[in-house]
Amino acid sequence: MTYGGLVRKITARIHNRVGPPWYQNFIDAFKLFSKTSAIHHGLMQQMGPAFLMVSSIVALLFVPVLNNGGWFTNLNFDGDLVFLLYIMVFGPLGMALGAGQTGNPNSAIGVTRGLSQMVGFEVPWVMALVALMVQFDTTSIVDIMNIQQESGTWMMFASPFAFIAAILASLGMFRYSPFDIVGAPTELASGPVSENGGKYLFTMMSSGAIFSFVKLALYVDLFMGGADNLVILLVKTFALYMIPVLYGIVSPRYRTEQSIKYFWGWPLFFGFIAILYAVFV
Repeated sequence: MTYGGLVRKITARIHNRVGPPWYQNFIDAFKLFSKTSAIHHGLMQQMGPAFLMVSSIVALLFVPVLNNGGWFTNLNFDGDLVFLLYIMVFGPLGMALGAGQTGNPNSAIGVTRGLSQMVGFEVPWVMALVALMVQFDTTSIVDIMNIQQESGTWMMFASPFAFIAAILASLGMFRYSPFDIVGAPTELASGPVSENGGKYLFTMMSSGAIFSFVKLALYVDLFMGGADNLVILLVKTFALYMIPVLYGIVSPRYRTEQSIKYFWGWPLFFGFIAILYAVFV
């Protein structure tokens, strides 16, 4: 949430505005938590935010935050990369079911756009991870981190095409422009979240912040050798976070078909090259 506040400030400065304070997201979160919602569309609509929160927290438990368990002992096991590929999709699908029950056409359109775009960026993202699994014969995040420590080479250099494919896919994961087609406030009144307020919106906001941290920590673990302390972790994750942010500041919003076409273009090409590189090099 701090990163999101800093991004709002940076974006405002680039637009020649003052912008809100960096802690504005925390103020918004506490304000939402203090409110109640009188809008209820059924059990699934109430479960949607819970799906998001459970998915983000479970994913966090399986991603090493610091090297050598310096933060907490994660639930790493052989095959956890495959597990994460499933659990990271669990939350958005649950939210799609919840938004669909509201009957709001903006929610339905946002869900359709979101699932379509997810299919777009998931393909190069999965190909990047498969390339790492094949190249180093492991499906464990900790094993990949140990390989980088032992060799002294980050995966972004040992498997550069997989890194490029993963970074290009990350542009859609964080949903900044031009891939902010799901919420699109000027078109869809924030899309899937348009019927949610109060504690529901607080839960979605906080779970989104956790999920963003999970994805950034996972990228650092897989491609940048992890982090030995919190300072290094903050520097690496913020540097990665600024890639989709700065790209979005200078990019107008895509249409849904343009978004999918983008991810099935260069990102898919680099994902395919990454797999060939892993097999033959």
